[in-house]
Amino acid sequence: MNHPPGGRRPTALAPALTLALACLLLTDARGPSARGGETAMESKKTYRIIVFGAHPDDCELTTGGTAARWVDAGHAVKFVSLTNGDAGHHEISGGPLARRRREESVRASKILGVESQTLDNHDAELLPTLENRKAVARAIREWKADLVLAPRPNDYHPDHRYTGILVQDTAYMVAVPNFCPDTPALKTNPVFLYVADRFQQPNPFRPDVVVPIDPVFDRKVAALAEMDSQFFEWLPWIDGYLDQVPKDAAARKTWFKEQVLKRYGASADRFRDKLVDLLGPERGKAVQTAEAFQVCEYGRQPNRAELLEFFPFFGEAAK
Repeated sequence: MNHPPGGRRPTALAPALTLALACLLLTDARGPSARGGETAMESKKTYRIIVFGAHPDDCELTTGGTAARWVDAGHAVKFVSLTNGDAGHHEISGGPLARRRREESVRASKILGVESQTLDNHDAELLPTLENRKAVARAIREWKADLVLAPRPNDYHPDHRYTGILVQDTAYMVAVPNFCPDTPALKTNPVFLYVADRFQQPNPFRPDVVVPIDPVFDRKVAALAEMDSQFFEWLPWIDGYLDQVPKDAAARKTWFKEQVLKRYGASADRFRDKLVDLLGPERGKAVQTAEAFQVCEYGRQPNRAELLEFFPFFGEAAK
């Protein structure tokens, strides 16, 4: 039921993790060099970023590395799951599963340094209703978001599709005072971004921003590993590789890190040309793992300088 967003239904944990990828740019002052060859920089202001996913683990998969980098740079990040994940398992369900997945999300959020919220909608039953649209709008307004991230509304999983639609449907309404007036409207419309996927129809994902996550890769792995109901139980069972999951804790940790590295290493390779273009040949080729994002045509449209200001990770080569 809850396959991670991003393309074909995965058949192994590496594919069962397949998203997108990474690179970026900014302004002048150069900071300390990071593992992927990129340069950390100071932003001109502190930004508030909110990320939406259909299930507990979706935000962590699509944006976990970038979120950790944002937090390290002093920005505020919140993950919101629009369902409670109560159908995403082969042995447990309902309230017990929802509570377990919420606990997993809380542990993961502490590792990444983000805030986390799970809405009480049933897994596999999310619909783009007015009530849910208002809930998304309230979350964006209450967070006073500068940047909003969500999946595109073309995906094999209905919950993923409707998450994308619900967030799209707020891209204008969050600034309309008479819509959902119980929560004050934002004075400035946020920039909306899509997280990466591999779907080709009706149009393929086009990265506007690719973020190297090498400096925080181990934190991302550790956060995902807290979601053991998904990555060590449910996804291996539904995709037929449960027998490959090591029983020994140390061996399992090594195995899982290799799977995550394959997924986000594939992302870096997929957008290697973009990485080289933005970081230069030496630094671009050095990036091992990445996440990627596309500007949504709804919401406020940033110019290049503003878009790159949201991602304070790169230095002169990004100009």
